[in-house]
Amino acid sequence: MMLLAIMPVKKYFIAIVIPDPLGIEIENVKRFLDKDFGLKGALRCPAHITLHRPFEWKEEKESQLTEKLSAFEFKDDFKLEIQNYSWFEPRVIYAQVKPSEQLKELHNQLKNYAKRELRLFNEVDDRRGFHPHITVAFRDLKKPQFYKLQEVFKEKKIEGTFNYEGFSLLKLDKTWNKLKEFKSD
Repeated sequence: MMLLAIMPVKKYFIAIVIPDPLGIEIENVKRFLDKDFGLKGALRCPAHITLHRPFEWKEEKESQLTEKLSAFEFKDDFKLEIQNYSWFEPRVIYAQVKPSEQLKELHNQLKNYAKRELRLFNEVDDRRGFHPHITVAFRDLKKPQFYKLQEVFKEKKIEGTFNYEGFSLLKLDKTWNKLKEFKSD
C-alpha cells in the first residue's frame, strides 16, 4: 500500500488593509472591546475590507498564488470613506464603508479573476451580495452582549477617508498576517 504525501494547506484571504491613521483608530476600538468586554476575535486580523473570503491553498504553491494575484490589473485609484458603526444582528459590529462604485467594480473584477485564474469561488458573496465593512467584533460576541454593545455603538462615531492603492493577501498562522501587498499602478 502506497501512502500519499499530505501537502500542508493554509488559509488565505484577499482584502484592503486599512492604512494608518484610520487603521490605528480601528485597532484601538478592537482593543477597547477586548479590554472592557473580553472580545478578542477581531484582534486576530488587521483592520480590513474583505474582497475575497478565506480559502485554502497548498502552502508549497504559495508563489503561484502570489504570481497570479500580481497579474491582476485594476488601475483605478479611488477614495474610500468610513462613517459610523452598524451591525449584522446578532453577532457582528462593524465600521461602515460608504457605497462606492469603484469598490464594487474592484470586487467584481477580482472575484471573476479569482474564479477564472485560481479556481477560487466566493459563493457567500454570490448569495448575499457584497457588503463592504470593517469588523470590530464578531465570532466571540454573544447575543446578550451584542445587544448591550449595540447601544454603545449607536452613540460611538468614526469617520475617515483613505485612498485605495491596492489590496493584500493575508495568511493565517496563529493570527492573520499580511503576506504580500499588490499595489495598483
